[in-house]
Amino acid sequence: MVGKMIGSSASPNGSFTSAMTLTEEELTCIPKRYILPPSLRPNGAQYNTCLPIVDLSYLQHPLLRPQIIQEVHLACKKFGFFQVVNHGIPMSVMKDAIDAASEFFNLPTEEKRHLLSSNVHDPVRYGTSLNHVKDKVYFWRDFLKHYANPTSTWLNFWPSNPTGYKKKMGNYTVAAQKLQEELMEVIFESLGLNSNYLHEDIAEGSQVMAVNCYPACPEPDLTLGLPPHTDYGMLTIILQNHLGLQIMDRDEKWHSVPLIEGALIVQLGDQMEVLSNGRYKSVLHRATVNSEKKRISIASLHSLALGKKVRPASELVNEQHILSYKEGSFSDFLDFISGEDIVEAKYIDKLKINS
Repeated sequence: MVGKMIGSSASPNGSFTSAMTLTEEELTCIPKRYILPPSLRPNGAQYNTCLPIVDLSYLQHPLLRPQIIQEVHLACKKFGFFQVVNHGIPMSVMKDAIDAASEFFNLPTEEKRHLLSSNVHDPVRYGTSLNHVKDKVYFWRDFLKHYANPTSTWLNFWPSNPTGYKKKMGNYTVAAQKLQEELMEVIFESLGLNSNYLHEDIAEGSQVMAVNCYPACPEPDLTLGLPPHTDYGMLTIILQNHLGLQIMDRDEKWHSVPLIEGALIVQLGDQMEVLSNGRYKSVLHRATVNSEKKRISIASLHSLALGKKVRPASELVNEQHILSYKEGSFSDFLDFISGEDIVEAKYIDKLKINS
């Protein structure tokens, strides 16, 4: 069911200032509401460990497929993260999506205001920070989020301005959904499950496009684009045009994700941690900002359908691996973040049985 009318939950007093607007004002310092407590600020210590890169073209070679499955297994186990190359999505489709996003955020605020919403259940919503109505401290980003699978159901809700947005973003969205279905087969196989496990649920699952804009920031050391968090879904596929994404490893060290031309980033979410009964963990990540360049990232967030409960796979529960998670759904997650501050509370902790 489609949520409330788009824009129905905009700030009650009508006051709204986007991060893009602040950048256009050429400030030399950021407003006080964006300054994070010292414990949340990005410190300079980042580790440049060699992060895993998986060449998906090898999956077509029967003799090499087991090697790729093992690479994915190790990447999921160690980081909950990997990058993929030769994934089948043309460079032109990815470039068009970035261009469409950039064109949208470059529009005057008045052209975007009708999409403004703080209601997490709305199928299309534009905003800034995490939730500009509720946030105690703001984050240096503007975003557009919209449901996407199947595109035929949701396309009419997407922005009509810029004129090419629906076509360009639609082409990328369909390609990302197809790639996600292929990746899920590989990840399930890496867990020892049948590659067709939950096949229909995956194909008919929820896809939310989180289109993010992180403008150049005059004081990047005092703020973040997004705070440390995990994604709620099975997996997230990220397309980015500049550096800024950082992931935390199991030793709680931050790693800057390198920008590799043509590569896409794959991150595991909370639903995968639940389904794997903790074999794989969702990855903690954040977005940093810089003083020179505007960064665009397009996160394709994939989960099971809105009300579909995810529970640990029975094959992954035994005497050595006791049942460790309660079931949960995307809808449950939305209810959770409606009432919680994700900077202070994590949804995955709510699902752990002996947390």
